[in-house]
Amino acid sequence: MSNVIKEQAKRLKLSYISNHIDQHIEDSERENDNFETFLTTLFEYEIALRHENSVTKRIKQARFPYHKYLDELSIESLPKDAQKAYTSIKELGFIASKQNIIMAGNPGTGKTHLSIGLGIKAAQKGYKVYFAHVPSLIVELKESRNERKLLTFKRKIEKYDLIILDELGYVSFDKEGAELLFNMISERVERASTIITTNLSFDRWDEIFHDPVITAAIVDRITHKSYVLNMNGTSYRYREQKSFISNRLD
Repeated sequence: MSNVIKEQAKRLKLSYISNHIDQHIEDSERENDNFETFLTTLFEYEIALRHENSVTKRIKQARFPYHKYLDELSIESLPKDAQKAYTSIKELGFIASKQNIIMAGNPGTGKTHLSIGLGIKAAQKGYKVYFAHVPSLIVELKESRNERKLLTFKRKIEKYDLIILDELGYVSFDKEGAELLFNMISERVERASTIITTNLSFDRWDEIFHDPVITAAIVDRITHKSYVLNMNGTSYRYREQKSFISNRLD
């Protein structure tokens, strides 16, 4: 009988049931479960596996450079603005409200860790997430335009509930790159959420876009109804190194 169930489960793509039906039959007979309890338990495990697989898939598709989680953050070590906003943004209400988060500050203060942590939690909650280093994204946008696939790429981007644009300002780009990025961000305003991390304050964004009109427009659009966090502070890496050296000397 279990072989028939296994085959039918495979055809229905019920992988958990297909792989574990024998063990559940044995457990059910040992516990003398009724038929309803047996089926309920079996499908609960199947649903749990599908959920786990879907979360794993969304995290993989997000293209995070590495995995960082919110519970790994030292909240007390974050800059004051981030500490104040943390309780609110960790609940991900900003995604449902289609708000943006801009984290601006010097390197090593937790911007990327916090953004990836929020992104992974969003993926775990069922949101579609996309992570991109801005310099790499500019290259991808240009290649899509040159290959006449820009519309296809934009439609792909539109499907994401949250896009994380990391390291805006670490590398400047030309007018074409500025216009492509401006258009992509503008099209998401009030439609979906974007997190931006940058080492430059807004008054220095002209160094990135090289056009005061585009700079003013993009700052105006992305800051509307957004969380703007001042992430200037002591570097995480500096604190860790200092702590490591101190422990070695003790």
